[in-house]
Amino acid sequence: MTEEKPQKLKLKRELGMLGAVSLIVGTAVGSGIFMTPQTVISSIGSPGASLVIWASCGLLAILASFCYAELGTVIRESGGEYIYILRTSGPVLAFMLIFSSVLFVRPAAIAGMGLSFATYVATPFYGDCPPPVLVVKCVAAAAIITLAIVNCMNVRFAMSIQVFFTVVKVLALAGIIIGGVVMLIKGHTENFENSFENTNVGVNSIGIAFYQGLWSYDGWNNLNSVTEELKRPEVSGRVFRG
Repeated sequence: MTEEKPQKLKLKRELGMLGAVSLIVGTAVGSGIFMTPQTVISSIGSPGASLVIWASCGLLAILASFCYAELGTVIRESGGEYIYILRTSGPVLAFMLIFSSVLFVRPAAIAGMGLSFATYVATPFYGDCPPPVLVVKCVAAAAIITLAIVNCMNVRFAMSIQVFFTVVKVLALAGIIIGGVVMLIKGHTENFENSFENTNVGVNSIGIAFYQGLWSYDGWNNLNSVTEELKRPEVSGRVFRG
C-alpha cells in the first residue's frame, strides 16, 4: 500500500481583476489623502514645494509598486513582505518583521485610519464644535470591528464592500479635483504666485512632509498579501506592470 500524501492547505482563488484593483486603489485612497495635505504644506511652508513633495512621493510609490508587481508574479505566495524576506533572508528576519508588523505597525495604521474615518463621520453632527473624543473613539472601534467581521465572513462579500467604498472615495476625490480646476479657471491663482516663497528646507520639515505624503500613498503593497487568492496573478501582474 502506498502512503497518502498530506493535502496542502490552499486558499480559494476568489479575487478577480476588479477586486484586485479595488484593493489597491481603495486602500491607497484612504483617510490619509483627506487629512495629510494640510500637514504637508504647513511642514514644508509653500505650495510649490508641497507639490514637489507630492510628486516625489507619488514617483516613489509607483516605482515600489512596479517592484512588488514583479515579486508577486515570481513568488506566488500570500504574505507580502513577510514571505519575500522569508524566502530571501531567512526565518529570523522574517519573524522580526511580522512580529513588529502585527504588534505595532498594522494596529497603529488601522487605528489611525479608524480615527480619521470616525472624525469625518461624527463632525457633521456637532456643527462648529469638534466631536467629543469618546464619540470619535467609539465610532472608530465600531468601524474596525465591523470591517473585521465582514472580512472574516466571506471574501466575495468583503470585496463587494471594498469596491463600493473605492467608488465612493474616488468620486469624492474627483469632486475635490473638479472644484480646484474650476477655481483655477475663475482666476484664483494667487497661491501660485511666488509659490516657493517661505519654503522650509530643514531636514525635519522635509522629512515630516515626505512621511505624510508617503502615508497617503500607502496601500500599493497590499495586493501581494493575498497573492494566492487571485484568480490569475500572472495577468494581474502584467496589468500593474503596464
